[in-house]
Amino acid sequence: MIALPAGVNVWLAAGATDMRKGFDGLAALVQTHLAEDPFGGQLFVFRGRAGDRVKILWWSGDGFCLFAKRLERGRFVWPQATHGTVELSAAQLSMLLEGIDWRRVERTYDPHVAV
Repeated sequence: MIALPAGVNVWLAAGATDMRKGFDGLAALVQTHLAEDPFGGQLFVFRGRAGDRVKILWWSGDGFCLFAKRLERGRFVWPQATHGTVELSAAQLSMLLEGIDWRRVERTYDPHVAV
């Protein structure tokens, strides 16, 4: 995985996306369906109908980057919503890209703040 810029927002586009779309088609979806600015430096993650492919669109400051991944087995875990977005942390994105259910991750300890 390529390291994410510090403080970058990661947005999942709920529902299925036509994976034939490229840079311009996905940027148009960000503007029209998600009502976001594709040139803002945020990451937008899209999943295909079968659930085994994702594309990530990111404006790096001087052009769009488009990352794609296809799982050989299994599916990417996606929200049940059919429209809108879900914000993820960089750690959740890493889990999603590994095919791990990022929604049900549990700590192995109960963190307590020393008083």
